[in-house]
Amino acid sequence: MDKNIKEGKYIYCMIQGSKSKSFGHFGIGGRGDELYSICFKDISAVVSNSPITKYPVSRENMISHEKAIEEVMKEHTVLPVRFCTIAEDEEGINKILSKEYDKFKNLLEKFIGKRELGLKAIFKEDIIYGKILEKYQDIRTLKEKLVNLAPEKTYYKQVEIGRMVEEALQKEKEICKDDIFNTLLPLCCDSKVNNTYGELMIINAAFLVDKSKEAEFDLKVQQLDKRYGSEIKFKYVGTLPPFNFINLVIETGSH
Repeated sequence: MDKNIKEGKYIYCMIQGSKSKSFGHFGIGGRGDELYSICFKDISAVVSNSPITKYPVSRENMISHEKAIEEVMKEHTVLPVRFCTIAEDEEGINKILSKEYDKFKNLLEKFIGKRELGLKAIFKEDIIYGKILEKYQDIRTLKEKLVNLAPEKTYYKQVEIGRMVEEALQKEKEICKDDIFNTLLPLCCDSKVNNTYGELMIINAAFLVDKSKEAEFDLKVQQLDKRYGSEIKFKYVGTLPPFNFINLVIETGSH
């Protein structure tokens, strides 16, 4: 490590608490720095010692940042802070806490007892295309007409079938997406729809759920899996810090 690089305080998240405490040695950067809280009144910033540097947005660094926040979340409601937020020293942290006290306090009260649950739903390729052929007679009829024709005579019709199948796939996605959201949204405080990737993904969403509703939410996801399990693969992830709903941007002036 370059001896000219100053040491600062890397900020992971904000929590409630008026007593400083340790959360173990989960600091970013691979040095095993201790995670601990710096308090102001009844709120705290969770930090570790770190060089004042620009951490690359790598998989390793992002996992380290998120793992530290997840560790704190085992005991506290957390407000995640943007990746690579570094203050110069404890005095700098105290200035931030003092200046933003009301904002942090209100946000902590808003998120208390809530957790993020993630859900992806993806069509099983062989099943959905079989279902489309079965369900959409116009596609099936056209496809049957081409069976005995030479490939060079069917090119434009094959392109047309491809377009029709694509349209049918979009329709099926919308039907399933509406049903999934209608089932789950009544149990949520908030939701965030993220970009889907690949033609078979139906939803890629995060749900903010109160702890008291989590078991019911789990049950609804299980019911959806029973209903659609033959044709849709569900990837259900929880319980997470509310990364999709809050990502505090703090000006530290350190770099």
